[in-house]
Amino acid sequence: MTITARLLSFPAILFIIFGVAACTPEVGSEKWCQMMKDTPKGDWTANHAADFTRHCIFPNNDK
Repeated sequence: MTITARLLSFPAILFIIFGVAACTPEVGSEKWCQMMKDTPKGDWTANHAADFTRHCIFPNNDK
């Protein structure tokens, strides 16, 4: 791969990564809670489980 091709592919890869990340709903939103309900529990991380419990099961509405 030439240096020009590498230089042009790097921004394209970053664009794809950030584009996919932007599609994820905000943690704690109704869409995020539904997405997590639809995700197999084996695919959850410990952080996902803690966030799901905090925001979806025991939400703090005293804002």
